[in-house]
Amino acid sequence: MKDHPLQKFIPQVEPYITDAERKKVDEYMRSGGWLTEHEKTREFERSIAEFVGSKYAVVVTSGTVALYLALLACGMKSGQSVVVPDYTMIATPNSVKWAGADVILTDVQRQTLCLDLSEVKLKPNTRALMYVSMNGRADKLNEVVEFCHAKGLTLIEDAAQSLASKWRGKYLGTFGDAGVYSFTPHKIITTGQGGAVVTNDKEIYEKVSSLKDFSRVTPGVDTHTGMGFNFKFTDLQAVIGLEQLRKINFRMKSRRDIYRWYREELSDVRSVEFLETDLEEVIPWFADVLLSVPREAVASSLKEHGIGSRPFYPPIHTQIPYAQSDSGFSVTTEVCPRGLWLPSSIGLSHGQVVNISRSIKRVIRKLEH
Repeated sequence: MKDHPLQKFIPQVEPYITDAERKKVDEYMRSGGWLTEHEKTREFERSIAEFVGSKYAVVVTSGTVALYLALLACGMKSGQSVVVPDYTMIATPNSVKWAGADVILTDVQRQTLCLDLSEVKLKPNTRALMYVSMNGRADKLNEVVEFCHAKGLTLIEDAAQSLASKWRGKYLGTFGDAGVYSFTPHKIITTGQGGAVVTNDKEIYEKVSSLKDFSRVTPGVDTHTGMGFNFKFTDLQAVIGLEQLRKINFRMKSRRDIYRWYREELSDVRSVEFLETDLEEVIPWFADVLLSVPREAVASSLKEHGIGSRPFYPPIHTQIPYAQSDSGFSVTTEVCPRGLWLPSSIGLSHGQVVNISRSIKRVIRKLEH
């Protein structure tokens, strides 16, 4: 920070990699493994499925690809449409467009920033609903499941930010026909890039497994049942993922502690709002706050003091590929310009959070007066 010029810059987030992962990678490299997906990938898939309690898991090159393949495996095609929340990472609607379907944007709940079921407006060609559990939060998933069942919709959970988070004791990503996780550097487990599809449906599992490997009749055989892709994972990534999954309890505790510390340190700052977050069930992706002072001024001042931050995603309806008027998006229009993600790297210490919070308080006091 500015008061301590020799202190290392604190990024908004960075991957948490330890000697344990480095050791496992070295052991794998010395074992003569071929790097591409093989036994370690299968072990990683089994471990993910076992952890969240699903029958099957398939790992692929990214969370975006996982969403795309889940859609295809569930029968999505051109001429159909999919309900998507207006607040999400752009990968969510992009995967729908990749599949040839249209996107129906829907506003979100103010308390969770997740899709507001009461705002959903179906079309005659609507075949699926994507529920995005933002920052590990969700609400009334029983009603979402019932709604989809009653309307004949496929439910796909974009749980990219929610591995290890639960709703009413059940892991997010396991409520729908298929669920998707991401392993980018921001996530609780990271393999650099990567994603997973989890499901209890054998047909969906087999379809995703086939699609990611050129639609081969069986791995390693160059006979194909249809169009497919090269979206395979690597054993090298799986080695890292397996080691992090073994230490998942520490990683979960760190993310919870960081969120709790910020909430305690900033509880008396009237221009900082925390969304209601049950840390018994939610493993926050980031410490997210809503500001009542200019966000850009806060972020700029923090950067000057050696502290990184990141603004919320813009509403999807304001992004060029999906641009439309603000009408019908009152929550995203209000919330997104106010949202800021604070430093949230696994392993961030209590002292660091205290110092970051002090810097936030200083800049906000100046902006409030």
